[in-house]
Amino acid sequence: MFVINENKSVLFDTSTDNKSSTELINYITKELKSEIIALIPTHFHNDCVGGIAEFEKHNIPTYASEQTIKLLKENNPNFNNPIKSFTTNFTLDIGNKKVYAAYFGEGHTKDNIIGYFPNDNAVFGGCLIKKVGASKGNLEDANVKEWSKTVEKIKLKYPNAKIVIPGHGKWGDTELFDYTIKLFK
Repeated sequence: MFVINENKSVLFDTSTDNKSSTELINYITKELKSEIIALIPTHFHNDCVGGIAEFEKHNIPTYASEQTIKLLKENNPNFNNPIKSFTTNFTLDIGNKKVYAAYFGEGHTKDNIIGYFPNDNAVFGGCLIKKVGASKGNLEDANVKEWSKTVEKIKLKYPNAKIVIPGHGKWGDTELFDYTIKLFK
């Protein structure tokens, strides 16, 4: 997900590699004429950080939770990208508006966070939220016992979300929360 306001943008998650991340950066900066002021990966898996080096090349700062940074380093000893850290919640000004990143608990990974842009009432759930009809997907680093509880907390915090975006697949509304909760009960 990327949020644009006043020709500034914040991006949640990279593409899976540098080449497609370059295409994304070019699209946002050249086609949409928006300066990317931050990248916020929602967890440590490659589908969220695979193109992080390309963002660095373009001097785009990355902000990640302390948990994500720790897991990145544990799973890739050569990882040495400069990342600004936050503990569980992070707020970033984007022009005259705000974008939020927040940790609600374990699920797809122990470090998964979500993004929220209140002006569009949009939640980016990343891989923590499943599209309707999806399978459970990659459970390698998952906590399936906590997953539903974590999504229930998100649903309580944002009961009127108009846009809910999963990490993979078609966006929807709060039905994606309900589907994900049921899938992992």
